[in-house]
Amino acid sequence: MRLQTIALAFAMALATPLSSSAQPADPLWAKVDAALGATGKDLPGGVHRFGWPRRDLHVQVGEVAVEPALALGSWGAFVKAGETGMAMAMGDLVLLEAELTPVVTELQAGGIEIAAIHNHLIGESPHVVYVHFSGHGEAAALAAGLKKALARTATPLTPAPPAAASPGAAEEPAFATVQQVLGRKGTLAGTVLQLGVPRAERIEEHGLEIPASMGMGTALNFQRVGGAQVATTGDFVLLASEVNPVIRELRAQGIEVTALHSHMLAETPRLFFLHFWGVGSPEKIAGALKAALAKVNVKP
Repeated sequence: MRLQTIALAFAMALATPLSSSAQPADPLWAKVDAALGATGKDLPGGVHRFGWPRRDLHVQVGEVAVEPALALGSWGAFVKAGETGMAMAMGDLVLLEAELTPVVTELQAGGIEIAAIHNHLIGESPHVVYVHFSGHGEAAALAAGLKKALARTATPLTPAPPAAASPGAAEEPAFATVQQVLGRKGTLAGTVLQLGVPRAERIEEHGLEIPASMGMGTALNFQRVGGAQVATTGDFVLLASEVNPVIRELRAQGIEVTALHSHMLAETPRLFFLHFWGVGSPEKIAGALKAALAKVNVKP
């Protein structure tokens, strides 16, 4: 995840555990905050977003202890829709298997639709499941339904301690190399570098534009492991015609493809989300992802 403002804003949306002491000026978002018991972050495109990293989980993939910001971040976002007080809500909840059915039941009871249930990683321990959701209705009611679903999990709902504003001495050289090779600048979430790459097209659902900060851009995350190496994961947001060219490029560069699926039900254009995993030198990993991005219609 280029120094241009839009990429940086999207990366910040992904990177930040979204809670703040400042109260939003918008009265609708104040109601949403009250229902969720947290303060969201206002992002470009009129998005009001929350993040709940699964700091309670200790997930291992091979020799890599997965940081919450790398692949374990639950989130929810709201954007105004139509009449006063109405909104569209979207997000993704990271769950243990035992949490899945209670959460799905609670979301649907709150008027929130299930858009996908699937894996993002492979071979992780313990196994985690990702539930993508979408809701259209009264904003505060959607927020209340989401809060009830979160309460059926062990997800920490209180803000995390402030993350470092710059990489530590161990991460700095690796992250600098990643950004230099990709030609894009990311933001730091603790000890994880996160980059967001928006698509060039306008993406809609039910006639409403879905901004990049609602999960509509390719997400590239990096965590330093094993001395000078980095682990990477995330997802490419793709048109059907881009799926196999990206898979071929990733595999040619030694990156594993861990999942291919939808995150929504009625978006235009139709999108596919391709998840990946790789461990290697910063130069090799960033070069592989750059080559794959060249197959995608993204903003420069």
